[in-house]
Amino acid sequence: MNTIAGTIDRPFTHDPQKQAPMKPSPNEPTGSATEDVTTTGANDSRQNRTREMQLIPEALARAHMHDRLRDAEQERRAMNLAAARRMQRRAERASLRARRALAIAVMQ
Repeated sequence: MNTIAGTIDRPFTHDPQKQAPMKPSPNEPTGSATEDVTTTGANDSRQNRTREMQLIPEALARAHMHDRLRDAEQERRAMNLAAARRMQRRAERASLRARRALAIAVMQ
């Protein structure tokens, strides 16, 4: 591993686990208002946020697929309705032809 120290603008690593722990500066007065804080909660929330960020494209893809499936189902229902109406009109025309044929047969 390199011994090159990073700077604030260009840290040696972005992994919080591998970064050096923060130490109080020597010219900070003892007993000051700033207390030592543990970063485990911050690391956990950072990891959860990172995990959520990584899952965003998957969630977007899932939502997109859901929309596409809903649109396809709606289009399928519309096509079925149109076909049913066509068949109904065809059946009505056939019924009228049958009635006419029956009426002509009865008249003769």
